[in-house]
Amino acid sequence: MHVSRYGSGPRVVLVHGSITNSVTWRPVLPLARRYELVVPDRPGYPPNPPLARIDFEEQAHELAALFEGGAHLAGFSYGGVIALLAADLEPDAVRSLTVIEPPCFGVARGHPAVEETVERFVALWTSGVRGPGEFAAGFAAVFGEQGRVPADVPPGREQGVRALMAERPPWEAEIPLERLATTRYPKLVCSSGGHPAYEAVCDVLERRLGAQRVVLAGAGHAVHHAPGFTEAFAAVLERGELAARS
Repeated sequence: MHVSRYGSGPRVVLVHGSITNSVTWRPVLPLARRYELVVPDRPGYPPNPPLARIDFEEQAHELAALFEGGAHLAGFSYGGVIALLAADLEPDAVRSLTVIEPPCFGVARGHPAVEETVERFVALWTSGVRGPGEFAAGFAAVFGEQGRVPADVPPGREQGVRALMAERPPWEAEIPLERLATTRYPKLVCSSGGHPAYEAVCDVLERRLGAQRVVLAGAGHAVHHAPGFTEAFAAVLERGELAARS
């Protein structure tokens, strides 16, 4: 697993989502002035070799190894599912937990928008589509125009789309909400306000985890690119540092 490191200070592990690798975290790199940013490219994503199957449980174990005794943890989209599971593996090593629109739809089953979204994703994954271009277009369509998920496959992104196609469906994840709720470190749940299924999931996480919630429009699903995210993220990192010292 390729891992980049920036800056020095308290450790922050950043877990990317689907299609795009760790470059998605560029907006928060200025935080390297105060923190050590540990930014892995998840197995299956470039520059790592492709994988035939990617499993969120396996990758949670792989990512937890990066905590090295203590770290803040943030995950975007599929990476948010991994982050929730990794935090449960090493609860004493986590200083704060931030998740950005994680597709752990299992926590909100029964909500009409969640059921519709899962149905559309299942139809895409079982449609027999094998070309990355057609698959990316179908994936983006589920998010809609407000999600701003690219529907094309520019040069250099084909492996990322094929990695998405190989990922275990995130709605199968069983998130240990009760155990996560008992932890003392601060938690931040971020959403865009633009997709009702993701809002439903984030509503549950906010309530069940006792998390702070921010809704930031302007970047679609990639909330960490929206105005105000870096400031909100920096604030939860600081709270986590204060809690760790107390």
